[in-house]
Amino acid sequence: MATLLAASSSSSSASFRKIKTTLNIAPKHQSSDHLSLPNLPVDELNRRNGLQAFIPTSTHIEMKPNIIDSSTGNVGVSRSKTILQELYTIMEIVADRAEMHKNIGAQRDNWNRLLLNSVNGMTFTAATMAGLAAVSKVLGAPVLALKLSASLLYMAATGILLVMNKIQPSQLAEEQRNASRLFKQLHEDIKITLAIRNPTANDVEDVMEKVLALDKAYPLPLLGTMLDKFPVNVEPAVWWPQHLKSQQENKVNGRVERNGWNENLEEEMKEVLGVLKRKDAAEYVRLSKEVLKVNKILAVCGPLFTGLAAVGSAFVGLPLGGSWAAFFGVIFGALATVVNTMQHGGQVGMVFEMYRGSAGFFRLMEENIISTLTEGEADKRENGELFELKVALQLGRSLSELRGLARRSTSSLPSGNRQDKEEYASKLF
Repeated sequence: MATLLAASSSSSSASFRKIKTTLNIAPKHQSSDHLSLPNLPVDELNRRNGLQAFIPTSTHIEMKPNIIDSSTGNVGVSRSKTILQELYTIMEIVADRAEMHKNIGAQRDNWNRLLLNSVNGMTFTAATMAGLAAVSKVLGAPVLALKLSASLLYMAATGILLVMNKIQPSQLAEEQRNASRLFKQLHEDIKITLAIRNPTANDVEDVMEKVLALDKAYPLPLLGTMLDKFPVNVEPAVWWPQHLKSQQENKVNGRVERNGWNENLEEEMKEVLGVLKRKDAAEYVRLSKEVLKVNKILAVCGPLFTGLAAVGSAFVGLPLGGSWAAFFGVIFGALATVVNTMQHGGQVGMVFEMYRGSAGFFRLMEENIISTLTEGEADKRENGELFELKVALQLGRSLSELRGLARRSTSSLPSGNRQDKEEYASKLF
């Protein structure tokens, strides 16, 4: 038994030394970066057993940059690198814009609070002085200093109110908040583009158009480019680039699904589009108009009341004014305080911008649905299931609720009654 074990051990050692010697034999002129293997009998065995098709014929793996470009060679790599640099530069600028709008929005919100407190303080003080001047006249005390102080405070409050009503600090703050949120959203979109696919020149151009559209929709300076705070025609806010679509609408025939799209999904999106136009967008435009009317009335009444109070306080103690001068100086001062608190403390301008922005959100959804449906080839559209999910979440609905909304909008009721009875598409606003 010991003899057999010794023989087996010596045979194994000899075989191992033979294999090791065979593997170490290599031409001296070959580089160390390549491994040269001898022709082993296994190759012949694999050919005979029909396994050659499953074995790669070359062990060399070529690593290429993860860049797809129509050109070849160094020109294509250089162009793709330039596109990446441009996109990263735009992403940095977008992040800076978001921070800038955030800081300026906080500053303008402070303006609203500080100016409102200052105006109300001056108005209250002026009304008190006007009342003291009237009482002092009865008691025979000098009233000139009180009258002049009250008139000056009222005139100063009137001037500040005219500026506040012109720029609407609460509305400016809401504009900057919206801009900051939208720039952050654009920044995340650029990051997603860089993460999931190779950007192209069209991506750079599209992002630049979005940045410029946001700059135009929410300008930073007050002089020259500030949005009209009391527009004649109320329109939804538009912060995206406008493109004219030339494609003709083309249905996906039958129930054959292509890229997640079929005829049922197209009809569902058309019904949701109709509800958005009839109910949500129209309702928020109507609310914007109502709030704008209230804001206009308050913007006129505030300076008017402080102006009348300034005139009344100036005639306190004079025979021409009588008791009506004191009445004007005190009562209109109190009314001005109430009006200013309602307008700027209640941030009526901010409410108007919020409603206008909500109408713009629904307008953007409408344009996205229309542009998607008018794309002639389903393969060029966004995936149908993903698009349906996105629309449902933007409206605060589940997929089943979105489909139920589309079914209910196709009821057999007359159009007028159907519009009165149907629910709003969005559950968020």
